[in-house]
Amino acid sequence: MDQASIAETTQLLRAVSAGEPAAVDRLLPVVYEHLRAMAGNYFRGEPGDHTLQPTALVHEAYVRLVRADSLAWKDRAHFMALAANAMRRILADHARARSAAKRGGGWDRVSLDEAVNPPGDSFVDVVVLDAVLKELADLDERKHRIVELRFFGGLTVEEIAAVIDVSKTTVETEWRTARAWLKSELERRQP
Repeated sequence: MDQASIAETTQLLRAVSAGEPAAVDRLLPVVYEHLRAMAGNYFRGEPGDHTLQPTALVHEAYVRLVRADSLAWKDRAHFMALAANAMRRILADHARARSAAKRGGGWDRVSLDEAVNPPGDSFVDVVVLDAVLKELADLDERKHRIVELRFFGGLTVEEIAAVIDVSKTTVETEWRTARAWLKSELERRQP
């Protein structure tokens, strides 16, 4: 995304935060492709019969974000971080509901970066992932945010550094540490 597009997105986000209704309608086309790519990452490798589709995930996350009270997005990266968090929560809630409906049968799974995947398994249970990420947030909020921004939000190391106001080196170091911890926890908890 070029600097002009980033600036346009930031202006629209500020207008939405200020309560301008027309800005909500103008914002979606500007951020849609990136949100769709994020949703696609969640669904990579999912079975074709999944009851929630990437487009529905994008729209549900977008509606939740623009309807939330007192949001003040700093910029595009901040919005994408919140969108990634919303998508992860929607998927986890959906997986829990499906699992409950099936009385424990079947799991919804999402593909993860090779560095986080347990050996021999290319998918991780979304409910287990959600629990592990919540535990990481309790242990180290900054590492949790870095994981969400990097993996789920698709932000670059430089964008993450700007969003959380730390150096690029700090982001890289904490990303490596968080990935190692996640890998260990996911290996331990996978059935």
